[in-house]
Amino acid sequence: MRILVIEDEAKLADYVKRGLTESGYTVDVARDGIEGRYLATGGDYQLVVLDIMLPGVDGFGVLSALREKLNTPVLMLTARDRVEDRVQGLEAGADDYLVKPFAFSELLARVAALLRRGPAPADTSHNGRMTVSNLEMDLLSRKAWREGQRLELTAKEFSLLALLARRKGQILSRTTLAEQVWDMNFDSDTNVVEVAIRRLRAKMDDPFKPKLLHNVRGMGYVLEERA
Repeated sequence: MRILVIEDEAKLADYVKRGLTESGYTVDVARDGIEGRYLATGGDYQLVVLDIMLPGVDGFGVLSALREKLNTPVLMLTARDRVEDRVQGLEAGADDYLVKPFAFSELLARVAALLRRGPAPADTSHNGRMTVSNLEMDLLSRKAWREGQRLELTAKEFSLLALLARRKGQILSRTTLAEQVWDMNFDSDTNVVEVAIRRLRAKMDDPFKPKLLHNVRGMGYVLEERA
């Protein structure tokens, strides 16, 4: 398994490379966004660990260039912990997000999980548009349509839908949705996820066919077209 680490902090990059190498991975390191973009889009990597604050080209620019060509799993590694940055990264095509400082054991676990999952199956086009059956989304303008009809979604509803679409066919737990969309540790007494899912379904699924948003009892929710 080949992993590309794009990180300009030399000590952190060396630390991550050493730890991943000792865990059996082959690791290359890029020290800036320009080199990282070149390697990510032209190399044969199974995973990219990507910092946001990079010289030359920032992490979002690298991610955008990568998504125009490849669907390689991307773990964003950054000091930014605002939920807006996290959502922006996920909507731009990142598969997971880890905030500095972090325990290497957590990084290793997330790397292993992404490698098991493989490339995300969602269909994202070169211009930031994503389609799942007759659902269309423009991640840049944050707009969505079903059967050509514009969906009037709130910011949180769009973020929730974008996350589900990026992980098309994968069951996402309430905990994952709460952490990624609301930046909150899930509390079993909080029904924010269920309420948001219900409102999202009423707007983007109930009036249309086929049904795309499904409950998986005891596990969570999945966005996919079923026969």
